[in-house]
Amino acid sequence: MAVGTAQLEAEVRELVRRRGIDPARDTTAFRGLVADAVIDYEERVLRGTAPALPDSSTAAKTVLDAVAGLGPLQVFLDDPTVEELWINAPGRVFVARNGVPELTTVLLTTDEVRDLTERMLRPSGRRLDLSTPFVDATLTTGERVHVVIPDVTRSHIAVNVRKYTARAQHLDDLVALGTLPERAAAFLDAVVAVGLNVVVSGATQAGKTTMLGALCGSIPSSQRLITCEEVFELQPGVRDHVGMQCRQPNLEGTGEITLRRLVKEALRMRPDRLVIGEVREAESLDLLIALNAGLPGMGTVHANSAREAVHKLCILPLLAGSNVSSTFVVPTVASAIDIVVHMELDRSGRRSVREILAVTGRAEGGVVETSDLFHRSATDPLGHLTRGNGYPSGEERFERAGHDLAALLGDRSDDGWAA
Repeated sequence: MAVGTAQLEAEVRELVRRRGIDPARDTTAFRGLVADAVIDYEERVLRGTAPALPDSSTAAKTVLDAVAGLGPLQVFLDDPTVEELWINAPGRVFVARNGVPELTTVLLTTDEVRDLTERMLRPSGRRLDLSTPFVDATLTTGERVHVVIPDVTRSHIAVNVRKYTARAQHLDDLVALGTLPERAAAFLDAVVAVGLNVVVSGATQAGKTTMLGALCGSIPSSQRLITCEEVFELQPGVRDHVGMQCRQPNLEGTGEITLRRLVKEALRMRPDRLVIGEVREAESLDLLIALNAGLPGMGTVHANSAREAVHKLCILPLLAGSNVSSTFVVPTVASAIDIVVHMELDRSGRRSVREILAVTGRAEGGVVETSDLFHRSATDPLGHLTRGNGYPSGEERFERAGHDLAALLGDRSDDGWAA
């Protein structure tokens, strides 16, 4: 940092302290303070009493980022092409653009990394110490933060900041992004509208949360939506919406609120729809019980394929206790889950729907029966979705809502499912 810019930053910090301004919350007042400080500083430069600034607008932006933002990382948060950034070590700062990682030229010190981490966690009030070496939090601007400290890591604080550069509010937005074909979007829109239960599967960064948010856009406006997440990520455009997130235990080890607890509480809040940000453990049992009771819902799960997602949902509820057996879970999955949408991130960084699977409602020999609705052809170099030979259950629900299921599936079309 240039000498003049460093001096300007020090003066701004002193003004902030004297006037009692919170740069993160009083953004308008803070920006005005910086603008006035730059004008005053340039007048002193003309009188020869202060070192010159390389560029006044650049210096002002640097000071704004350093005091109110995340310093040298702020430029990446402001860059719409950057979808994630992470710090492996003070001299190893990476970003991902379109799914492709790259090493940046940013060089930090250990103290700077620690200071930036504290600033990231301060708005959420979440703590990070030897007893709690992992933390999930959300920045005031919506980005998700994950931090791990030594001695869990070898020697440096590891930080991940995940942005949501394409906040799809509806399935039409995903069509525009090339994530799925238009007619597949029309089918999924009807699936959600009529109240079928949907699971979105895929690997990390495959676009599961984005797809889930887009599916929420198909929920009828008259319905009440309750969402449960580890940290706030979903931003559904439903007018009647309550979002809840988990809470870590306090210094005494009490006060923790798990995702399973949130699911139970959500059922007491008169939901018309229930959405779980990500199903990882025993909360899957509570979700299945809710869905099996007639409450439409959606959620995401990590899996390598749609069929593996169904298999995983048959295993995760067993973590709820020794009294939960597969003889109960397997038929419950078969009757509670209707559709599985599997997302994929390819080597070029492109996110797309790889397959859409229907759960028929039947289970035999401890295996849930599934039906192939759409899949990506291995012989198609463009990776188009192809209509399978399967059919979803619940055709009467589509009919009651005025949807022609055969037309939605493309069975009455001559030009196939290529998009």
